[in-house]
Amino acid sequence: MSDESTPASAPSSVPTPSRGVLVLAYSGGLDTSCILVWLIEQGYSVVAYMANLGQDEDFPAAEAKARKLGATDVVVEDLREELVEDFAWPALQGNCLYEGQYLLGTAIARPCIVKGLVRAARRYSAGFISHGATGKGNDQIRFEFGCAALLPSVKVVSPWREPSFYERFQGRQDLFLYAEANNIPLPVTPRQPWSIDANILHVSYESGVLEDPSIPAPPGLCQMTTDPEAAPDLPQLLTVHFAGGIPIRVRVGGTSHGQQKEGSKVTEQKEEEVTGSLAVFIAVNNAAAKHGVGRLDIVENRFLGLKSRGVYETPGLTVLRTAHMDLESVCLDREVMKIKTRLADDLAQQIYNGLWYSPECEYTRKCIAASQQHVTGAVTLQLYKGCARVVSRQATEGNSLYSKELVSMDHHTGYDPTHATGFIAIHA
Repeated sequence: MSDESTPASAPSSVPTPSRGVLVLAYSGGLDTSCILVWLIEQGYSVVAYMANLGQDEDFPAAEAKARKLGATDVVVEDLREELVEDFAWPALQGNCLYEGQYLLGTAIARPCIVKGLVRAARRYSAGFISHGATGKGNDQIRFEFGCAALLPSVKVVSPWREPSFYERFQGRQDLFLYAEANNIPLPVTPRQPWSIDANILHVSYESGVLEDPSIPAPPGLCQMTTDPEAAPDLPQLLTVHFAGGIPIRVRVGGTSHGQQKEGSKVTEQKEEEVTGSLAVFIAVNNAAAKHGVGRLDIVENRFLGLKSRGVYETPGLTVLRTAHMDLESVCLDREVMKIKTRLADDLAQQIYNGLWYSPECEYTRKCIAASQQHVTGAVTLQLYKGCARVVSRQATEGNSLYSKELVSMDHHTGYDPTHATGFIAIHA
């Protein structure tokens, strides 16, 4: 992966208006499209930065749109492999869950985007970085903490915290009117104003009717995973191979133990084996999504103290976390696992709060990584109707702490049952 401290070659010419060059984290959606035009009104020379994180986006069309709206240049950078290797895998090693539920799909992606923004800011000698995060959410913190850590000299412009912006735009309806007045194409309509954040790790949905946690999410809202009720009627096996707690190979395919519904025809599924971080993640993601794994509807506590309701789809990470935790049960010492579990909770909180580049988060990640030395082996799961169930696991030779002989009910083999008498008496 490229290092954020190594600037690329500068563009041949960049206009220098009154306020200077600004790099905008641009998605092509309603908010950042309006923000792009508004920033130009304020006198900035705006470079639109788009991170390809695996979201369903027509990047050439979005680039053309940004240029039409007045961007002096557009940068589109493929960060999918970087996101998986440098951010998702460390979080997976920690089995990170925020508040016991959320797999941090958005929070993991933000520091990856920040690295790209900083690279672009260095390239264009920009004095400003801007984003479209609202003043009530977590993303503003994640973007700005990251920028402060990687490029302290840059000034962050946060329109949703600028009085001249938020007094003019009270909400999304005002943005719709502004977009119409400025000929900004609208990707969504006022009838369905979902706030969607998508990347290769997950899709999240907020806003609209979802702001009322008592109302079920509308049918058909989810776009990444199959509805579990409509998922295939036959289960599928998936085997994940780990080395040092990192997925390195996956085998997908085959029905589980020939199970089928009465009267249904068995269709043999072709097995596929892939290697490489990005390919492995995509293969697991696709298989899990096909079987409806990874849907979640929760209310969480934002860093600022507000509660928010979100609907999430995280198929691949759900399966990989299940497999990773299972392999750890075979490979990790009991006391190491206790410490690591506490550190994992700390890491999840640090990631959620935007502290990826902080000294404490770096230290936590290194401690967790040290625990993964012997987490090497393979786990087979069965995917079926929204569930991912482990059916077998095997650590490679020299990495398992499980002893069939010691635990056997049929043989004593090195274990003296009378020793338990003193153990029980002392602890009692």
